[in-house]
Amino acid sequence: MTTLARPDLYPTRVAGEAVPRPRLDPSVWGTHEGPLTARELERYESDGYHVFDSLLTPEEVGTYRAELQRLSEDSALLASERVVLEPDSDRLRSVFEVEKVSELFAGLLASPRLTDVARQVLGSDVYVHQSRVNYKPGFGGAEFDWHSDFETWHAEDGMPRPRAFSVSIALSENYEFNGPLMVMPGTHKTFVPSVGETPPDFHKESLRVHRITVGSPGQDHLTRLAQESGIRQIAGPAGSAVMFDSNLLHGSNGNITPFARSNIFIVYNSVENTLERPFAAERPRPQHLGNREFNGAG
Repeated sequence: MTTLARPDLYPTRVAGEAVPRPRLDPSVWGTHEGPLTARELERYESDGYHVFDSLLTPEEVGTYRAELQRLSEDSALLASERVVLEPDSDRLRSVFEVEKVSELFAGLLASPRLTDVARQVLGSDVYVHQSRVNYKPGFGGAEFDWHSDFETWHAEDGMPRPRAFSVSIALSENYEFNGPLMVMPGTHKTFVPSVGETPPDFHKESLRVHRITVGSPGQDHLTRLAQESGIRQIAGPAGSAVMFDSNLLHGSNGNITPFARSNIFIVYNSVENTLERPFAAERPRPQHLGNREFNGAG
């Protein structure tokens, strides 16, 4: 029996030259009915991101920061595979799948203020594809290289289409000088493949190293896109947040200041876009990096 080839709308991890191609899918899948205004949706469709000036109250920020501290002192958690350390030290970098280790964060992930936006933008019910808290400590929090999250999720998790977005909620001040998120507006409309095969268990390297070679666009493509789109830095107070399309190119500088930059990072995916076999890896990444249990968020 002949097995039909599975369609791949966004081939990546290619041999030879990476050729960028126009995105085939919208960024806004739903209607204008929901928390975001028609103007905000238009800007999100155009730029690929939207900033919330005050998503959390000061009291909530205090509560979640205390929970960050509690997680950082949990010896059993620190010994688990959910934890990623800084590349040049044993300082805490990220804790993944936080809804499984914190009832407080689980409640935030499922709160209507987030899931209502997700349903509006993605045009369906949604679930949490991935969650984590990032600590980015002072005096050594490493950079995150330029990348499209969807490229990784497509290649290594088996996400078929870019019908997902991320929310990064600041739990400390995001200054212009302590490594805040940087984005290239509008680049979510172009899919830039990566060159090279995915090494086995690549997540163990890619989540911790300074620079990634597989999964990041080449410098020539990054240069051209930055010249065309510009680069914007997303600074803001604790309690602010930014949501951005899964295919938007983004990254951050290292933090050499004394001021840590902590945040909670949540990925909402459409229930109509659930994970398949990886498109460019031998096997899927672990559950804590790509949710295959599908417990709906809303």
